[in-house]
Amino acid sequence: MRMMISFSALFLSVIFLQLSTGGVGPLDALSGIALGFTTSQIGLLGSAHFLGFFIGCWWAPRLIGSVGHSRAFAAFTAAGAIGLMAHFIIIDPTAWAIMRVASGLCVAGCYTVVEAWLQSKVTNETRGRAMGTYRVVDMGASLAAQLVISVLEPAMYLSYNILAILCCAAILPLTLTKSEQPETPHAPRLRPMLAVARSPLAAAGVVVAALSSASFRMVGPVYGKEVGLQTDQIAWFLAAFVLGGALAQYPVGWLADKYDRRWVLIWLSAAAVLSCFATISIGGGSTALVMGNAVIFGLTAFPIYSVAAAHANDFATSEERIELSAALMFFYAIGAIAAPLFASGLIQRFGPAALFVMIAAGHAVLIVFGLSRMRARPTVGHRTRYVYAPRTSFIIGRLMRRQREEPTRVEEEHSRDDGKPSG
Repeated sequence: MRMMISFSALFLSVIFLQLSTGGVGPLDALSGIALGFTTSQIGLLGSAHFLGFFIGCWWAPRLIGSVGHSRAFAAFTAAGAIGLMAHFIIIDPTAWAIMRVASGLCVAGCYTVVEAWLQSKVTNETRGRAMGTYRVVDMGASLAAQLVISVLEPAMYLSYNILAILCCAAILPLTLTKSEQPETPHAPRLRPMLAVARSPLAAAGVVVAALSSASFRMVGPVYGKEVGLQTDQIAWFLAAFVLGGALAQYPVGWLADKYDRRWVLIWLSAAAVLSCFATISIGGGSTALVMGNAVIFGLTAFPIYSVAAAHANDFATSEERIELSAALMFFYAIGAIAAPLFASGLIQRFGPAALFVMIAAGHAVLIVFGLSRMRARPTVGHRTRYVYAPRTSFIIGRLMRRQREEPTRVEEEHSRDDGKPSG
């Protein structure tokens, strides 16, 4: 119990961080519309965020090694707050893109600190509760962050100031905790081709997951405005996607552990394609239908990353899992950098429906590739456990590895016991 209480400072910092950095994406999109930015310029802001995220994932473990966990967390949080507060000093899309690099750097750096801290403190007895709480806190705060924009006025300094205050508030719980700082985490080697070598389908799956999630969350507000949604409705539209993703984790995890994960990926993508075309057909129609379909889209698109990660881990050794996690995150970051810019360009040229046409096309390619991979090699006999994999830092693999391997160890112990003579 004392160990779980000590984690409360970390979790409180995560909540403040999510409310701040999770709210800036949709607020930037709506503010850009109000200030006359082009749709492509708004997409550039989302791409810049994920560029900063990638840089932060790579740099954070090295900075922690130089200055320690608390100082690194404070530095990354300060970068995020500066980026937020500087928005209305320079009103220019290129300058805002640089500021969004700072917000992405803040997210990746802060999550690296939090997850390194968790990794060093959890034990076999507390790991399940700690990680379960961490997932609930992260997902719940992400859901709440989408609703923040319903009470923030776009293109107003006060709105960005409130987000900056929340970002600064994230510093307090972690830096004031009395818990001893953990040892410096080792930065995993970044070997992107490890993901392709272990599972080409998993590498493609995380790119498609980025195509869906990054474009929807960063450019979704533009789509909402184009089809006539009000600001508070756009907030619920984005929150419905996250809610659908949260609701999907248990049933999709059960399916992914019971059936061939390639079929699970294929059917999720097929359902995502249908959801995309349903969204296009609804357009700016009934608000209830729009929200309901956003939930369904989240149910189908959000879990793809975790299923793909589980499939890749089925073909990896225990020693490879940390580097494999970083490799999958690399491909996700590449897809997330490209997706908002590409989606916004399509919307500007062809209209709002182009967003979901692009996402549907990505999932259709994944279906075809998945079917071809099923003919290339059989599935494995012994599989790792499905685990919801947050896209937060390159070191998340350390926290996930033991959970993935637990069923395998249990099976091995049973097989050894079965081989012993009875009596």
